[in-house]
Amino acid sequence: MPRRTIRLRRLVTTRAGQRGTQPKVVALGGGAGLSASLTALRRITGDLTAVVTVADDGGSSGRLRDELGVLPPGDLRKALAALCGDDDWGRTWAEVVQHRFVSRGDLHGHAVGNLLIVALWEQLGDHVQALDLVGKLLGAHGRVLPMSAVPLELQALVRGHDPERPEELSTVRGQATVALTRGEVQQVHLVPHDPPAVTEAVKAVLDADWVVLGPGSWFSSVIPHLLVPDLLDALTVTKARRVLSLNLAPQPGETEGFSPQRHLEVLARHAPKLAFDVVLADEDAVPDQDSLHRAAERLGATAQLSPVAAAGGAFPGEGPGGSAARHDPELLAAAYDRIFRMHGRIGPWR
Repeated sequence: MPRRTIRLRRLVTTRAGQRGTQPKVVALGGGAGLSASLTALRRITGDLTAVVTVADDGGSSGRLRDELGVLPPGDLRKALAALCGDDDWGRTWAEVVQHRFVSRGDLHGHAVGNLLIVALWEQLGDHVQALDLVGKLLGAHGRVLPMSAVPLELQALVRGHDPERPEELSTVRGQATVALTRGEVQQVHLVPHDPPAVTEAVKAVLDADWVVLGPGSWFSSVIPHLLVPDLLDALTVTKARRVLSLNLAPQPGETEGFSPQRHLEVLARHAPKLAFDVVLADEDAVPDQDSLHRAAERLGATAQLSPVAAAGGAFPGEGPGGSAARHDPELLAAAYDRIFRMHGRIGPWR
């Protein structure tokens, strides 16, 4: 057994039984998908940790990353905003950190929260401490952690990225480019190939009652967590139950034409030893329910079909050009709560 896995198993053992009265939930992802999950989960637990991808290279985050050599703060900011409460304080701060400057100068397009996070990183020299401080300022109902302490580059092997060569395989570099490719993504990997995980993120996964992966951009926000070795090991050996939350619709470009079960198949290719307990999908987004149930069983999971879609409209920035579908926070919260109750609670909070 690899030394890293032995170390992780010891951490699991020493932490067992040391739980509070609420379920400890860790949600992994990035962008609007993770925000949707966090907005729902903070309604049913006060012990919530977000582990966020750090491979973004577009927009304000990409500019700050290029200029200052920092982690891209955008997805971290979105997660913090999603954890803000529904009171006046929470709504105000969520709007402030999400506010983008509009100008003809260098500030154009930068989000206030991005600048605040980067400023604290430079002042404190500690990613986790700075994010905890921003969370305290916002009154966030949970904690936000980066999955790695180094900026990562996402690379994808894509078939037909050049429309004039539909059968040619090529390497596409950068999360923003991968998300918009008109080709078929075959596989993704990170550079560096063996990035270090943030220790607090690994500990959170090991100490969780439930781990939720997704929804979100499948190749650029969900699967990258499985490409960080220590984080994947933690997800594999944790005693937490695991939920895989599917998107409401394929994402234009990145997963164009994907069925729900194909999302499971490509995830399994990237992490063949990782099992799940539940696969959550919207009942109206699954045209072939039998195929999804079979695909879920191959992951060791049961498929839970629940109404989780909102009546209409998209989260700002959800997918390239937005998406016609978005999760309803109350319905998604009800689905998570039902899963937690039906599939066995772990620890003294049951």
